[in-house]
Amino acid sequence: MAHPSPDHRPGRSPLSRSVPTGWLPRRRRAATARSVLAGEAAAEAARKTSQEAPPAEERAGEEPEFPVIGDVAAAAFFDLDNTVMQGAALFHFGRGLYKRHFFHKRDLLRFAWQQIYFRLAGSENPEHMQDVRNSALSIVQGHRVSELMTIGEEIYDEYMAERVWPGTRALAQAHLDAGQKVWLVTAAPVETATIIARRLGLTGALGTVAESVGGVYTGRLVGEPLHGPAKAEAVRALAAAEGLDLSRCAAYSDSANDIPMLSLVGHPHAINPDSRLRKHAREQGWRLRDYRTGRKAARIGIPAAAGVGALAGGAAAAVAVQRRRR
Repeated sequence: MAHPSPDHRPGRSPLSRSVPTGWLPRRRRAATARSVLAGEAAAEAARKTSQEAPPAEERAGEEPEFPVIGDVAAAAFFDLDNTVMQGAALFHFGRGLYKRHFFHKRDLLRFAWQQIYFRLAGSENPEHMQDVRNSALSIVQGHRVSELMTIGEEIYDEYMAERVWPGTRALAQAHLDAGQKVWLVTAAPVETATIIARRLGLTGALGTVAESVGGVYTGRLVGEPLHGPAKAEAVRALAAAEGLDLSRCAAYSDSANDIPMLSLVGHPHAINPDSRLRKHAREQGWRLRDYRTGRKAARIGIPAAAGVGALAGGAAAAVAVQRRRR
């Protein structure tokens, strides 16, 4: 069977596609057709895999109760790396794959350097994230989606569970307690994002959708990595499908790269912000919270595993998007 083009233009024959790893474009730019495609695919995948079930920096003055209990037209969208979890999810995933002999020590050292840079810089660097994308795609190419999903469950327990920011987790729980849906929105593979969302008891995840044929990764993406403008497109597409009012929704992120997503909603929050986002948030009057010192990190329990997720949602998403665009 011939491999499809990564552009996936309308009119091409759709193939089953799923979800692994892809990262950032080299520069920030407005949403392109590929950004829109990536966003739509991520939104569809999130719906397929979803569960059915104030500090000193904040603005002064009295505010209405938030989140609003029973407002089903509202939802919350959380970035993952350095917002919900300390560091980059892909680095932790890479450690787990190295332990299982998926790649060599030199590759692990490269992942480690990327993680050190991420922690010191406090923000995402397009060139480093592009390296992560290329490395991850080459590592998983030829492996079965089901295999990576099962391994991802193990890696979460080994490396990720203890790195969740309790303060951010408490914010997500407040939305859940108010009866609202809560979604992760990340450039990480949708498999990894879905595992984390389910372990935290969240509704689901929007993540980078990668192509698979016959349940095997091809090393190509559907559209482009879910980053920057693509995240905003994913949130917009999901909100339309779910009947949400974005002016009543909330979004949380640490990175200025997510300003397009934060600007979509009526309640944007800067969490552990990088310098650019902190500056922008102050100028716009957005709420800021920083849990890196541990001052405001309320200790709460993390729900146990909800079981292995159905990765078929990613493939179904790609097919559904392509059918609509034909």
